[in-house]
Amino acid sequence: MFDEYLARRYRTTTRPKKEHYLVKDSAAIVGIGATEFSKDSGRSELQMVCEAVKAAVDDAGLQMEEIDGFVRFEMDYTDEMHICSSLGIPKLTYFAECGWGGGASCSTIVHAAAAIAAGVAECIVCYRGMNEASGRRYGRIPGTPSIMTAPRDHFGSILPFGHCTPPGWVAMFASRYLHEFDATAEDLAWVSVVCREHANRNPNAIFYDRPLTVQECVEARMIIEPLRLYDCCVDTDGAVAIIVASAEKAKKLKQKPAYIVGATQGNATEGELMTSYYRPVISGLPEAWYTGQELWRVTGAIPSDVNVAQFYDAFSPLIPMQLEEYGFCDRGKGMDFCRGGDRIRLGGELPCNTSGSHLSEAYLHGMNLIAEAVRQIRGTSTAQVKNAELSLVTGGLGIPTSAILLRN
Repeated sequence: MFDEYLARRYRTTTRPKKEHYLVKDSAAIVGIGATEFSKDSGRSELQMVCEAVKAAVDDAGLQMEEIDGFVRFEMDYTDEMHICSSLGIPKLTYFAECGWGGGASCSTIVHAAAAIAAGVAECIVCYRGMNEASGRRYGRIPGTPSIMTAPRDHFGSILPFGHCTPPGWVAMFASRYLHEFDATAEDLAWVSVVCREHANRNPNAIFYDRPLTVQECVEARMIIEPLRLYDCCVDTDGAVAIIVASAEKAKKLKQKPAYIVGATQGNATEGELMTSYYRPVISGLPEAWYTGQELWRVTGAIPSDVNVAQFYDAFSPLIPMQLEEYGFCDRGKGMDFCRGGDRIRLGGELPCNTSGSHLSEAYLHGMNLIAEAVRQIRGTSTAQVKNAELSLVTGGLGIPTSAILLRN
């Protein structure tokens, strides 16, 4: 049964011919802005989002009145109405929201690029603001209304047994992945160590100038087996804003545009919110595979064309698993790709998570990963990949997800 399931899901495909794709090169990321990343911001999420939007507008060389659209996370507590009032934005012609937590990160760019390609807006802000360290923690146990109503009513079947948090949910399929492919805690530690190496070069990272060794990783306290402390993302207060504009407008602005070659989403059957344990195989991420297949189809690119990648890394096992799902290596070879760190660090075959990412820079539901992908295209990253032409970003895992491919 497993072989038949894998044959259906990981079916062999030929590289598609390029076809008309409305989004391709019709929009670009022209501005990025962020607050500091901290454990206690001391201010509201609305204030931080406004600071990030203002920084992004200044970065792009725009005027506030030129903003005519917003795309937000469904779970963001700050809405476009209050941002417009606070920043004096006179009007909007487009606003939307994206669901599924970290899966929404690149989805915000999908929505913005599609809206621009359709001509309904010209300058759209995508944002995320959260006081996750000092305020509402996403690792907490949800309240009764959250577990008894769709689409999350399956929580009622797992929370009474203590299966309450994202680390626990991911630990289940991560355990199967490590077992199935004979990987060890030391193998996994290389992911965290390389992300920390990159963060050590990034003054804005929470773990800037705080080195990490493989030994420290394997000796760190266990959170939920097999995830130890440094296998888990860092709780963060902060905000990030990304401005997407039409390609025509991008040519006239301050920064070098990061053109959107492709922006895709993916979902698969038999899914639950990070607890899809009833599929015949749970050692993979089928939503990511479908997202990747669509990305390569609409862009005409293949994995070997990519120069640098920002993989969504709420937990360290998600990087080797995505290396497989997006086609950078064969199934079961993701840990081999990461082992020793040489292939994923700066100067390697595929430098990954060059800002330090969620594991060592900050956890902003993927928006800081998009900002780093833009810096790679601009040539301004603190861990800059030489001659970066194509920059990949992925969204959250275990849920409906998304990805974008940016070009120089």
